[in-house]
Amino acid sequence: MTDVPLPALLAALAGLLIISGFFSLAETAMMAATRYRLKATAEGGHRGARRAMELLATTDRLLGVILLFNNLVNAAAATLVSVITIELFGDQEWALGAGTLAVTFLILVFSEISPKVVGAAYADRLAPWLGYVLAPLLRVFHPIVWFVNLFVSALLRTLRLRPLQNGATQVSPQELRALVLEAGNFIPPKHRSILVNLFELEDITVADAMTPRGQIEALDINAPLEEIHHQIATCYHTRLPVCDGDFDQVIGILHLRRFVAAALADELDRENLRERLTKPYFVPGSTPLFAQIQYFQENRQRMALVVDEYGEVEGLITLEDLVEELIGKFTTSLPGGHALLAWDKDGDAVVEGGRSLREINRHLAISLPTTGPRTLNGLILEHFQDIPEAGISVRIAGVPMEILQTQDRMVKIVRMTRPKGHNGAPAP
Repeated sequence: MTDVPLPALLAALAGLLIISGFFSLAETAMMAATRYRLKATAEGGHRGARRAMELLATTDRLLGVILLFNNLVNAAAATLVSVITIELFGDQEWALGAGTLAVTFLILVFSEISPKVVGAAYADRLAPWLGYVLAPLLRVFHPIVWFVNLFVSALLRTLRLRPLQNGATQVSPQELRALVLEAGNFIPPKHRSILVNLFELEDITVADAMTPRGQIEALDINAPLEEIHHQIATCYHTRLPVCDGDFDQVIGILHLRRFVAAALADELDRENLRERLTKPYFVPGSTPLFAQIQYFQENRQRMALVVDEYGEVEGLITLEDLVEELIGKFTTSLPGGHALLAWDKDGDAVVEGGRSLREINRHLAISLPTTGPRTLNGLILEHFQDIPEAGISVRIAGVPMEILQTQDRMVKIVRMTRPKGHNGAPAP
């Protein structure tokens, strides 16, 4: 029997459970805290966040001091429950067994599960303040923690496990993309869209963003001078590829702003035209978009001709095309350009066959396959293995389509119907 009053023993037990709960909360909060948010808070001058970052840099020491006190307190609580049980019921076996069950229940509810749930839910708020308590404790009990960690390190070496140095964590591009998408309340939608597009640049090639060969306006140097003069005067572009008969024979790029004065002064002739051409810049269609941005910068270019594996020109890419992949299409467009992509009130969308599948997927929030053909026309032709006639309907990737117009061996206009259960919200 002990001389300590029973109320004092019960109060001591409650105090031990509270202390144990604190260390359980600290363990979960520190481990669940977002390192980057803590770092930002520390850079803002918060001393507690700075201490928390220092503790997380040595995870073995941090866990050592937390678990040292947590296990000591739990062991003390179990011993104290045994003392209280003997005080009330004597040293009967059933009483000691019931006391063991009781302390297990109390520790689980009040010292483990509840504190850890709270710590996980409010980790970023609690971690900076916990740094004020845990840092001094680690400083005082460092010798004990160091001694215990000697055995921990030996065990890890025996198991051939190597923990990350300085608490370093690696974040994959997929995880960063998920973080951006989930930060809806902190990042404006337009900024979020740009960041998501930036993550995709490594997976997108020049061929995915280029203007197809059939839509390129080029100048034939062998055409009559009157025709060349009219084309230069009415061109909506600042640079034109110049070819010698066939488009695969590109001999240079004409900068119209530098040449328009000579054209208007009737000084236009083929020799003068050839002298003003700049050397064409060719890139493979498989070049990643992000790499192409760097190549444009290094070579001081704004436009390149895209070639396939056989060296034949298959399209044209400009710096504006690359910027549009990041920030979206510009509001201005050329005469005869593509119309706005969107579902109407009836759930239909009229789409040109030359539209990029990636662009269609982005604006209509659907999932047409992009691993093969790059345009809607190519996708439909691949599906039919033939050139379909107007009026034929088809369903591809769950999207109903009706071919409205075919021309020059290609599908020109298609009506797409929104799939059932689709909300039509554009992708970020």
